[in-house]
Amino acid sequence: MDEARVRIYLDDAIEPIADYEPPVRVSLDTHELADGEHRLRIEARDRSGRLGVRHVPFSVRNGPGITLSGLQADSLVRGVLDFTVNAFGAEEPFEPRRAESPSPIPVWLWVLSLVIVAWAAWYVAVLWKPPPEFARTPTYAEQSALGH
Repeated sequence: MDEARVRIYLDDAIEPIADYEPPVRVSLDTHELADGEHRLRIEARDRSGRLGVRHVPFSVRNGPGITLSGLQADSLVRGVLDFTVNAFGAEEPFEPRRAESPSPIPVWLWVLSLVIVAWAAWYVAVLWKPPPEFARTPTYAEQSALGH
């Protein structure tokens, strides 16, 4: 064998989608593929006849983006399951109610908010001193009299 070849197969196809002499630039139109997992198998044969094989898994997502709130992958569930599904495609006109998926406020944000409020309350109660020009006004005079 005196000719090097590169053959590219899609998924488990028997016939290659490309058969060229290397180097080669290949264009694969994914609009013709179903959304989901796919795999390229690239076979390269050198001039001495040795074969090299490489598998490249990839995912296609040409359809609308799908978001799911209330259920995660591999969850263990029982009873009644409530969840929200939204789908929005890039070619669709922008509509905020459809383009954004509603989701609950994350717990970490609630915790951070409570920490900030607690710190502010502690600061006001313990460390905050009114400026000298306001210290003798009725609002602060009563507070300082109670504190001493």
